Amino acid sequence: MEAIVLAYIGVALMVGLSGIGSIYGVSISGNSAIGAMKKDPDSFGNYMVLSALPSTQGLYGFVGYFVMSAAIVPDMTWATAGAVFGAGLTMGLSGLFSGIRQGQVCANGISAIGSGHKVFGNTMILGVFPELYAILGLLVVILINGTLAG
Repeated sequence: MEAIVLAYIGVALMVGLSGIGSIYGVSISGNSAIGAMKKDPDSFGNYMVLSALPSTQGLYGFVGYFVMSAAIVPDMTWATAGAVFGAGLTMGLSGLFSGIRQGQVCANGISAIGSGHKVFGNTMILGVFPELYAILGLLVVILINGTLAG
């Protein structure tokens, strides 16, 4: 196996797993929004914002690919390929799990709003906490890329 294959596996994990996290998170909160609209259809704007919040993990994985793309060259070393793989795994897993958990937090907030509770702002704040870990995953990608360039 060539070193570049390991790097591409890392990039695939970065984009794929973080995208899957967003898919699950958006679906979880979107399903809750559909149920909440039966009770309170006038709050659709709040439901939409909260449902979209978990979509950012997939974007972070995509940004991570662009950050790492310059390091992926045909004659790359195994050390560089390992670094790209590790960065990809870190971003992929943090995006996967934070996207799912963020979707669950947002879904609970959407259900509460649908039941008449005024918790949109609080849900936004609490929904950002799982997002922090996806941002940290992207930061790891950026830091690893910085060591490769230097």
